[in-house]
Amino acid sequence: MIEVKNIVKSYDGLRVLDGVSLTIADGEFLSIVGPSGAGKTTLLQIIGSLEAPDSGSVLYDGTDIVKMKEGKLAAFRNRNIGFVFQFHQLLPEFTMAENVAMPAMIGGMGKKEAMTRAAELLTTLGLGARLDHRPNQLSGGERQRAAVARALINDPKVILADEPSGSLDSHNREELYRLFFDLRERTGKTFIIVTHDESLSLHSDRVIHMADGRISGESR
Repeated sequence: MIEVKNIVKSYDGLRVLDGVSLTIADGEFLSIVGPSGAGKTTLLQIIGSLEAPDSGSVLYDGTDIVKMKEGKLAAFRNRNIGFVFQFHQLLPEFTMAENVAMPAMIGGMGKKEAMTRAAELLTTLGLGARLDHRPNQLSGGERQRAAVARALINDPKVILADEPSGSLDSHNREELYRLFFDLRERTGKTFIIVTHDESLSLHSDRVIHMADGRISGESR
């Protein structure tokens, strides 16, 4: 379970999050929606430990990651949280398999084992013939599936995604959504997704609505 308690965050005097509290159950598929500037991405980054709040706490199964020192926090993030970003964030100088394997190698896995694991994941996601391709040789949908494989490489408990379908056409968007829901059903992982796409939020277990740095409501 993830518990977000009274999170406050400001940038240059502008309060972006104003006392946000939220509980996310294990295995829940949660969408966070709201207008631009509502604080959605900042909240997601704080839940994922990429940003630190000015005050408040973020507890994973009772452990407050806000209080962790950076080295311990980085190790926790690597083991427990997978990220999928809107624009893939794949490194252009590496092959797709190398991109996917990188978090595992950072976590201490040997290169051979990490590359084998990456190849297995990519094959499962229909990309077995693209292992040695670089990102600029892939379609948008293929790059996003590679980003999903990278998020899964360390078998994290939680997948965080920030507008993951924002750069995709309608066909690839639907394929990505099917992949997310299939992964949740097969693995029981928790998904927290920031999205403007109503079709995704309609199929989520719960939708959190944000406005002006606060949670304005929720629906199921």
